[in-house]
Amino acid sequence: MKVLVIGTGGREHALALALARDPEVTEVHAAPGNPGMAAVAALHPVDALDGTAVAKLATELAVDLVVVGPEAPLVAGVADAVRDAGISVFGPSGAAAVLEGSKAFAKDVMAAAEVPTALAHVCTTPDEVAAALDAFGAPYVVKDDGLAAGKGVVVTDDRDEALAHAAGCERVVVEEYLDGPEVSLFAITDGTTVLPMQPAQDFKRVGDGGAGPNTGGMGAYTPLPWAPEGLVEEVTERVLRPTVEEMSRRGVPFSGLLYAGLALTKRGVRVVEFNARFGDPETQPLLALLESPLGVVLKAAADGRLDEVGPLKWRDGAAVAVVVASKDYPASPRTGDPIDGLDEVDALDDVHVIHAGTAERDGTLVTAGGRVLAVTSVGRDVADARAKAYAGVELVRIDGAHHRSDIAAGI
Repeated sequence: MKVLVIGTGGREHALALALARDPEVTEVHAAPGNPGMAAVAALHPVDALDGTAVAKLATELAVDLVVVGPEAPLVAGVADAVRDAGISVFGPSGAAAVLEGSKAFAKDVMAAAEVPTALAHVCTTPDEVAAALDAFGAPYVVKDDGLAAGKGVVVTDDRDEALAHAAGCERVVVEEYLDGPEVSLFAITDGTTVLPMQPAQDFKRVGDGGAGPNTGGMGAYTPLPWAPEGLVEEVTERVLRPTVEEMSRRGVPFSGLLYAGLALTKRGVRVVEFNARFGDPETQPLLALLESPLGVVLKAAADGRLDEVGPLKWRDGAAVAVVVASKDYPASPRTGDPIDGLDEVDALDDVHVIHAGTAERDGTLVTAGGRVLAVTSVGRDVADARAKAYAGVELVRIDGAHHRSDIAAGI
């Protein structure tokens, strides 16, 4: 099987690595890819948002499967163009990806499917926002209705800050605050069968202890030893399957990766958000532990044969990913700084570097984005994996870079 991965980030690098481990996968291609992916995949230039160009490349390479990584190409309908070219593709249609592309649409789907979630108001004017904030009270939760790369949400006790965030968006969803720890649960689906992965937890705020602004994610780990027994089964039955069934009822079947961001509140599980693709950085530790052949599973989902694949299999132990970010991320990340020490990291046992915002310039590896890379490790338990990951982080040398020191602490 020949596979083409679309995207440039850490999620795509992790996907390429996992696909390369699948004995059924004979070739891995990536477009545009990143320097780290070049070790396991042939890289090709392409505009990831141009469905026609992606379909043309897939046809020229004669691939058997295209895996669309990021949300923006999915919402833009890139998967539709690939399907129209007669090539299997893992990723929802543009119409189905609106489940992530619009928070308001997702709320409507959840209401129809009776999926537990936060109470919310969709607002388009300052007066509507103010009224919604006053109705729910602090802490205030304001979400940009559209795609915002994981940084469109403000949770604050400062009403003026909440109003200011809303003023910068065309339409927002104002929600009640959900207490309790957050959990990410991914499911692979072909629109009928739903295969849940094991839970993970990521760390959204830029600073230790959850301080500072939201980011695309500063680290993640799996499994969650503290998670309630039966959580995966409960979420599958109350959230994932009803959502997939509701999308089918609406005539927009969802095939691909359904990501449920959950809050484990005092009143039970509540959905914080849906995403229509693998989450980043949770994908890095999850795929490090996945034993099932990823290419086989994703091809079965793309072809509507997921019922032929048994439950996903996992390695024993745990995995942790710690993100190293560039100077001034997430506000205005600096790029172009040289990156050193990665060979030393890769020489460590059970540790590898997942590239995200990297590029090669004149033969030198440099930063090219806010989240530069993730040091990902596998260990006998979370504490062991965490220690290995941070040992790797200490070897990374980037001027002005920063990372959280509390990823998976105390687990």
